[in-house]
Amino acid sequence: MNFVIEETLLAGSLFFGMLLLFEMGRRFGIVRRRRDPDGVDKGSGPVEAAVFGLLGLLLAFTFSGAASRFEDRRHLITEEANAIGTAYLRIDLLPPDTQPEIRQLFSRYLRTRMVIYRDAEDVTATKARTSETTVLQREIWSMAVSATQRPEAAADAAKLLLPALNAMIDITTTRGVAMQNHPPRVICTSYDLI
Repeated sequence: MNFVIEETLLAGSLFFGMLLLFEMGRRFGIVRRRRDPDGVDKGSGPVEAAVFGLLGLLLAFTFSGAASRFEDRRHLITEEANAIGTAYLRIDLLPPDTQPEIRQLFSRYLRTRMVIYRDAEDVTATKARTSETTVLQREIWSMAVSATQRPEAAADAAKLLLPALNAMIDITTTRGVAMQNHPPRVICTSYDLI
C-alpha cells in the first residue's frame, strides 16, 4: 500500500516539476525571441530528435521485456499443468487403498492453484491460497512417501512418483517468482506521466 502512495507522490511531483520547467522554458524562449528572433529555432531539432529517440528506445525495450515475460509465464502455466498431470497419473503406482485419498488432495490442490491465478488481483486471498497450497503440498508429499514405502507399492513407485511430485512443487515457486518480475517502478512511473 505504501508503494501506491509513494508512486502517486513521485508522479505528482514529477508532473508539477515538469509544468514548472515548461513555464520557465516558455518564458526563457519569449525573452530570447525578443533579443534574436531568427536564432531561437536553431539547434532545437537535433535535441528533439535525441529525446524522442531515447523515448522510443525506452518504450521498445519495455514492451520487448513485457512480451518476453508474458511468454515465459505462459510456458510456466504449461509446465505446471504438465507437472501436475504427470504426478497425478503416477499415483497409479501406489497401493490401491491409498490412491483415493491422495487423488482427493490433488483435486483440492488443483482447485486452489486455479483460484490463485483466477483471483490474482486480491492479494490477501492469494496469500491465503498460497499458504493453503503449501499445506496441501506437504500433505501430498508425506502421504506419497509413506505409500511408496509400503510393500505392496510398485517397485519403482518412489523413483517415478517422488520426482514428479518434486517438479510439481518446484514449479509453484518458479511461477510465484515470475509473477513478481516486473519492469522497474521508475519506468512504469514515467509512463504514467506520458
